[in-house]
Amino acid sequence: MTKLYEIIILDTFPPEDIAMLQALYSRDPRTVRSQLARVKEAGPGKFMERFYVGYGHKSIGDCGSTTLFAEGVSILGAKAIQDWPLYSGQESSTRYLDFSKMNITNPIGTKKAEAIQLKWMKLYNQSVDVLMKDLKVRYPIKADEKPEIYEKAIKARAFDISRCLLPAGMTTMVAWHTNLRQAADHVKTMRHHPLQEVREMAGEMLKALQKQYPNSFGHKQYPLEEEYLERSQAEVAYLKPFKVKGIQYTSYIRKDILKRYASMLKYRPEKSELPFQIKAAGDMVVKYNIDFGSYRDIQRQRSVVMPQPLLTTKIGFNSWYLNEMPKDFRIKLTKEIETLVKEINALKCSDKERQYYIGMGFEVAVEMTATIPSLVYVAELRAGNTVHPSLRPIAQQFGQILKKELPGIKLYIDMSPDEFSVKRGTQDIVEKK
Repeated sequence: MTKLYEIIILDTFPPEDIAMLQALYSRDPRTVRSQLARVKEAGPGKFMERFYVGYGHKSIGDCGSTTLFAEGVSILGAKAIQDWPLYSGQESSTRYLDFSKMNITNPIGTKKAEAIQLKWMKLYNQSVDVLMKDLKVRYPIKADEKPEIYEKAIKARAFDISRCLLPAGMTTMVAWHTNLRQAADHVKTMRHHPLQEVREMAGEMLKALQKQYPNSFGHKQYPLEEEYLERSQAEVAYLKPFKVKGIQYTSYIRKDILKRYASMLKYRPEKSELPFQIKAAGDMVVKYNIDFGSYRDIQRQRSVVMPQPLLTTKIGFNSWYLNEMPKDFRIKLTKEIETLVKEINALKCSDKERQYYIGMGFEVAVEMTATIPSLVYVAELRAGNTVHPSLRPIAQQFGQILKKELPGIKLYIDMSPDEFSVKRGTQDIVEKK
């Protein structure tokens, strides 16, 4: 067959120019190559200025992308950035990095509030030191293991456990890669977030985007819409806490639609994702409690709808972390946490502000609405033996739910018991020699 098409890649132009080049396809049938001279003539970022767009300008914003780097924001601020269905990006990992030198956001600003956060950090530092010694006794290096990889694995395990003692006001680094339309839409909602830090951060993002991409961020603000956003964000920004035993779920799967995809569920090979069309079969709603640290891990699964939970001390501290501590330190730590809970709850602030002073080992309420492909992906990915031990059993239970609700489905769930593995020491980013 005669080839009538050509594949062209253009990655060397600014996002607004790339967006405009794509938009012209809808009104000008000529090859994109014919437009390149006009782009170069106009100069970087100026090509879009030359055109009046007389139809849905938002769709053009889908065609150009940018990356924002937010440094020194709180973990709560990072969660607000990531609380978006199309979020793409990365955040500093509490499982691999020593957070003892990072700053902490203290929105109340009082000495009492600061003292609570400093107490958490003192416990965090003590925990890392204690565990680095204890873990080497519990998991001595084997003859075939490389010392540098083993040392990294031990440190990662110490951070895995100690992260429960980091207050949610701890600062972090987060990157957000997005198209111009999504940046505008999400920043608009963040400007009305209940947390002042997030509102201020959104304002700074908007200023930076307007300066960098003036043709894409000149949106008008309408009083009625602003009022609605303020009211709606107050209601939807956080899910109120609830306590459940184990995992509760409700299935809204349509068996008639599922039947047509039965062979794809039954004969799927390992590491193959289910076709997205199977999402038409409906959703499953899954509710459970998990520590805030592991909530941060599973929140990365953008294919599920998962309201951000309010972090409180009401549901309790996750027992896995305490059980991993040496006995003497565990007894001391339990008493310290009990004292901290009283001090945290005595703070004169809103429950949303109180989150900055609560350790990440406290449990939150999670409600996930997931399609079959989404839940299969999460179950298999998060059941792996390098996944955090407080999250892994939940993912394994997802697999049991899927087997019960979808007889005959082929799943690849790692059901092996949790154990220390030096493989964690290889999960790093290092410069090639």
